[in-house]
Amino acid sequence: MDPSTILIAGVGGLGCAWAKQAHEKSGKGVHLALIDADELSFADGPGVHHLRLGHTLDPMGCAALPPLAEQRMRGLANLTASLLQNTELVILLTALGGGVGTGAAQEFARQARQRGAIVLAVAALPFDAQPTRLEIAEAGLERLEHMAHITVRLSLDRLARQARDRGTQWHMGSEWIEDLVDGLVRTLMRMGLINLDLMDLRAVVDQDGEATMLVGVGRPDDPRGILESALKAPLAAMDVGGATGCLIQVEGGMGMTIGQVDEVATLFTSALDDGAQVILGARVSEDLQDTIRVVTLLSGIRPD
Repeated sequence: MDPSTILIAGVGGLGCAWAKQAHEKSGKGVHLALIDADELSFADGPGVHHLRLGHTLDPMGCAALPPLAEQRMRGLANLTASLLQNTELVILLTALGGGVGTGAAQEFARQARQRGAIVLAVAALPFDAQPTRLEIAEAGLERLEHMAHITVRLSLDRLARQARDRGTQWHMGSEWIEDLVDGLVRTLMRMGLINLDLMDLRAVVDQDGEATMLVGVGRPDDPRGILESALKAPLAAMDVGGATGCLIQVEGGMGMTIGQVDEVATLFTSALDDGAQVILGARVSEDLQDTIRVVTLLSGIRPD
């Protein structure tokens, strides 16, 4: 897959911050779109595109005004169409509960899907102590899930707890998000022992029901630790047992064996529906020394 057909899109301040970090890690020809009402979210560089919701002389942002952000995003449809002309996959990062993320993210997803792109979204939900923002976010989440093929619900409470344990600042970035985006890009861009392509991705995302994505990292001799790493992801609560569709990419260093790939894949798929469609990919990467990373897309999840 040509990397220029992949677009990482950040919507809103936090989404743009995460998108810039993810793009820096997995760039190599992948395009980056930064969408916000505040130009402080923007950054220059090859393959970087800015979509400003409003113009420089307009002092009014979109804080707490999702309808305004949606309207302004819709007003950029011609510019968006040009940006998405050759795009096959959009990885959209945003935070819900404010104006830009809640209003513009789902509209950008709609425009991207209308152009034929697969849209994989990661949406951060507000802290539990922010009931007003949570109420706004819930409405935006429902619309984003309707527009995107897969929407991962990221819990800021869980993300902040994990960052506190590591002594890092949660709002500056998330290793989990970077690993997920980098793993998705590698999955579709590079040849491997067992290859995955866009048709495999479409086969999984087209399953009925809810969907999510997981990423786990660990030592080759500790497959259960890799699974536990994935299950500790800072996601909002969702029971993935019984999923009917699964795309799983196992990536490891030069010493990774087929046996290790099989053991990890078996653990990750053990809770799926008996008739689940499982598509497996595997790749050896020189930069993953004594490490295995697993990226999993799960679909066909039935809500409780």
